[in-house]
Amino acid sequence: MMENEFTTEGRGPRFQDGLQVRQDVMGEEFVERAFANAEHTDSAALQDFVTDTVWGGVWTRPGLDHRSRSLLNLGILIALRSHEELAGHVRGALRNGLTRTEITETVIHTAGYCGAPAALAAMRVVQKVLDAELGPLDTAGESNDR
Repeated sequence: MMENEFTTEGRGPRFQDGLQVRQDVMGEEFVERAFANAEHTDSAALQDFVTDTVWGGVWTRPGLDHRSRSLLNLGILIALRSHEELAGHVRGALRNGLTRTEITETVIHTAGYCGAPAALAAMRVVQKVLDAELGPLDTAGESNDR
């Protein structure tokens, strides 16, 4: 993050750790935009809380790697129908090593537990992100996993 746009001065080590993990998973631009959009609003405190508590307190815990946490997040966000958050976490899942096939299978898996409407709505979001990040499937329907 550019120091003149966002400062971490005066924030504790858990916030610092959370900020690093959040940037690693979601991308530095995404995190900068989240803080910039909240600056001088009531939402700024929530950005601080999420960075400190969720990213610094949960994502930094031992026991699950970031790849596993991303996989869990996809299922949870699909179940909650949190489509705005889902798109960012699909990109994060790709950064954490999940493949196109694994992400697609996660959506299919949720159809059995969350219902077809939730999975179909989620797949519309997921498809847009996969196409933007990885390109469309080739004409034979083969996955270009990364």
